[in-house]
Amino acid sequence: MYQVIQRCPAAPAYRAGMWILELAFTAAPERLAARAQHRRRLAALHADGVVRMAGPFADDEGALIVVEAADRRTVDELIAADPYFTTPGVAVTRIRQWHPFLGAPSR
Repeated sequence: MYQVIQRCPAAPAYRAGMWILELAFTAAPERLAARAQHRRRLAALHADGVVRMAGPFADDEGALIVVEAADRRTVDELIAADPYFTTPGVAVTRIRQWHPFLGAPSR
């Protein structure tokens, strides 16, 4: 009998907390009209290391955004600064703090 011993990797050193935003979409035409500007904003936040990942679900009924932020207030401010989140057809359905133990640390 063999015994496998595995080490648990150390948690990545993130500068701040990680947050997951879950969005739900409807077919409202306003959502598609606002999407390009929203994606440019997300790309800029990604370049700054704030948005870590983002993208729609395969069925296009929603999306997931992973954000690195110090606290919930900072996440709420990011949401408030982007008009897409109040566009008809877009709803933020859930915001959760996340504690990843695998993955690349902050830049």
